[in-house]
Amino acid sequence: MVRHASLFSQVIALFNRQRFYGLVFKHKSEKYSKGFDSWDQFIAMLFCQLAQAKSLREICGGLSCCLGKLRHLGMKNAPNKSTLSYANAHRSWKMFRDLFYETLDFCRKSAPGHHKFRFKNKLLSLDSTTISLCLNLFPWAKFRRTKGAVKLHLLLDHDGYLPTYAYISDGKKSDRSVARELSFAPYSIVALDRGYNDYSLFAKWTKNNIYFVTRLKDNADFTVLAESPLPQNSNILADQIIIFTGNQSQKKCPYPLRRIVVWDKENNREIALLTNHFDFGATTISSIYKDRWQIELFFKALKQNLKVKTFVGTSENALYIQIWTALLAILLIKYLQFKSRFKWSLSNLVAFLRWNLFTYRNLWEWIDSPFDVLPIQLASVQCQLPLNYLGQNKLVKG
Repeated sequence: MVRHASLFSQVIALFNRQRFYGLVFKHKSEKYSKGFDSWDQFIAMLFCQLAQAKSLREICGGLSCCLGKLRHLGMKNAPNKSTLSYANAHRSWKMFRDLFYETLDFCRKSAPGHHKFRFKNKLLSLDSTTISLCLNLFPWAKFRRTKGAVKLHLLLDHDGYLPTYAYISDGKKSDRSVARELSFAPYSIVALDRGYNDYSLFAKWTKNNIYFVTRLKDNADFTVLAESPLPQNSNILADQIIIFTGNQSQKKCPYPLRRIVVWDKENNREIALLTNHFDFGATTISSIYKDRWQIELFFKALKQNLKVKTFVGTSENALYIQIWTALLAILLIKYLQFKSRFKWSLSNLVAFLRWNLFTYRNLWEWIDSPFDVLPIQLASVQCQLPLNYLGQNKLVKG
């Protein structure tokens, strides 16, 4: 007797169906629907991510093979390729975006309450990654003469390393233009790469008590106002208070800032950091910028474990749906990590879940003890081995 539904259906059960259909009604996703509803579409695209299906054929075929188990997912039938393709091309991707933020609020409740640093300021990292596309298949995503691309801009919260903001743009959109549109709570700390250097933005954040840690441009013109003593036995080479002296830079950012030079032993180079935080020690500022690497690891995990490099649709709407579904999938994986007592790496959890999507196990027992094999309870059936039967036939004939 089977006591549990499949792992996939238990993961799907984490979503609030009432709120889901509220988003469907908000975006009018089923205005012209004829049988294939938005829930079926969502299940199919989430299956694409968790099962790493490479095409519409694999999505529809994979679900068709599990037809008897689809009722636990809320589906009646597996979709046809043309039906799923049409839905991805015409139903608004914004519904999936809003579902992402609904799921984010749910996952935050189980995330660690604080980052690894002692200070209580909210710590965030902002960065973007470019997703290359074939220009012949995606002519709307022109990036260069012979290359297409879109950009995924992401804000990572270091409390659990959850993505708290995502924005998909064409490959030409500047990172700084996205940063200007964001708003942060006062006394938040934002770690950025050098590509976000914007003196006007730094002045705005300084005025609003928002701290930043980034790298200083090599060609920046500045004057040293004061030198601070260096910590002993550390990799800090300089800790200075500076002010920009260039005509445009001084006009855009008239505030004094802090320059910290760190020796990078691994790459045998100096790294000049720029911040508007004067109270933390130089080693803490250096560690904050080093922890910014977590957003790079997040992008790497997203591209290696989920389907954001190859796409099952070529329209802009279909591509956006697939990326937002990938972000939804990684939220679910993070949530399972938070809940598990087993020390899962993200890549291992994705792989093991993919292999056991339609296995009948208790989800919460499985994520705690994945290698404990439970006995399968089946009705007792008396049967005779075919080998013995064949043997008896041979004896009779002889």
